[in-house]
Amino acid sequence: MPVTHSAEQTIPSDRTVRLLDTTLRDGEQAPGVSLSPDEKVEIANALERAGVSVIEAGSACTGAGERQAISRVTDLDLDARVTSFCRGIQTDIDLALDCDVDGIHLVVPSSDRHVEDKVGTSREDNLEKTAELVEYATGHDLWVEVIGEDGSRADLDYLEELMGTSLDAGADRVCFADTVGHTGPERTAEAVSRLAELGPVSAHTHDDLGLGVANALSAISAGADLVHCTVNGLGERAGNVALEEVAIALSHVYDVETLELTELYGLAQTVSRATGIQLPPNKAVIGENAFTHESGIHTDGTLKDDKMYEPYAPETVGRERRLALGKHTGRAGVKATLEEHGVEASSDEIATIATRVTELGDRGRRVTDADLLAIAEDVTGDDRDRVVELLDLTATSGGAVPTASIRLSVGGEERVASGTGSGPVDAAVSAVREALGSMADAELESYHVDAVTGGTDAVVTVEVTMVRNDRSVTVARSEADITRASVEAMVDALDRLLASDEQPLTPADD
Repeated sequence: MPVTHSAEQTIPSDRTVRLLDTTLRDGEQAPGVSLSPDEKVEIANALERAGVSVIEAGSACTGAGERQAISRVTDLDLDARVTSFCRGIQTDIDLALDCDVDGIHLVVPSSDRHVEDKVGTSREDNLEKTAELVEYATGHDLWVEVIGEDGSRADLDYLEELMGTSLDAGADRVCFADTVGHTGPERTAEAVSRLAELGPVSAHTHDDLGLGVANALSAISAGADLVHCTVNGLGERAGNVALEEVAIALSHVYDVETLELTELYGLAQTVSRATGIQLPPNKAVIGENAFTHESGIHTDGTLKDDKMYEPYAPETVGRERRLALGKHTGRAGVKATLEEHGVEASSDEIATIATRVTELGDRGRRVTDADLLAIAEDVTGDDRDRVVELLDLTATSGGAVPTASIRLSVGGEERVASGTGSGPVDAAVSAVREALGSMADAELESYHVDAVTGGTDAVVTVEVTMVRNDRSVTVARSEADITRASVEAMVDALDRLLASDEQPLTPADD
């Protein structure tokens, strides 16, 4: 359901705009991020599925390990152009050539701060050297984009001369770079419009002022046809402009399509797993809360009309809508959530359940599915026979290999199993899966641990969300022992999921 377009809109719907992803280079420069060759390959394949036009696979000059990773990506024979970042040094170009990349991003200084203070050269020598490097790279059949580093703080007359020199020397395109997230949309538009008069121009924006998307859109409206992005907005400091945000903004606001939008959430999760950086819950497009509703007014409106409180359908970007439970939950949200779990309740019972959910939320608790179902069972008087119940758990981590043994009641049958893992929690979860066999085919979608009290005897709360057969259940458990809390939460979630499964229980796998 796109917005109503104005005849005066700055980006017409017939514009062709492509996205360049630099997650594997600029995104990896975020503190604490280091991607293995296998992880770069996995992300590159996900970017290809999303339809990204250019993939900057890394900086060949970084070292042998980085060159191996870049070569692994080039060996995939992707439809996307695969490139390497190069400093203004000929050896960087040679190292990129060794990786068999399709092209390079030649980064040269453009502001006086970088030309004189960082590199220690003059404007004139910088022009001459840039032309020589472009000619060298194109002479080796490389696609070349020249990036004027710190372009947002450069003298625009000199930036225009530098980029013009690059194009005259044979560069395929030039790039306006807001390297430190310094500028705003007006300055971006002024710079890009001047560069667009010279030839193909790209935009590289950062989010230090929270203007990454605004500057990217401003650059496009001024003539840029390629935007540098990273998945989830990863990057140095506050990060680069987020690929998913640029893609959905162009699609929803301007009817300009750049990517397979349904791949965005899966791509975000892939990058999150590989980098170890969790998705912020309030992040546009890919955050947990982006399509989650708790407020009674919003939930009621969304249930009546799914466009009531959402700019676009969650399915557009590979998401699903969720109803959250808490102090703001109303009767409509409680009723809808109970129906998802196959629980019937009268209007009066739903009102009572909603009141108790609100009371629980008022105490600062996040109300999980298990909490709601327990309240519903108490209010309706319906007793539920547990499918899976934890009887005993023993876990040790003092030896070389952490181990755990577990005893479960499964449909009245006692099952015992053991497991090993990277830690006691991992070992205990392995034991649970061993005991349940094919019944444990649920996926662990999320796992969070929070300390409830301080000190050496701290109580922790473990919250897990598990998915099975397109159904999800969230359960939280608090214990002094993180292993027991984790297993109890997981077993209770599996119990809730299995209780709604019409398939008969099967014996444990051999």
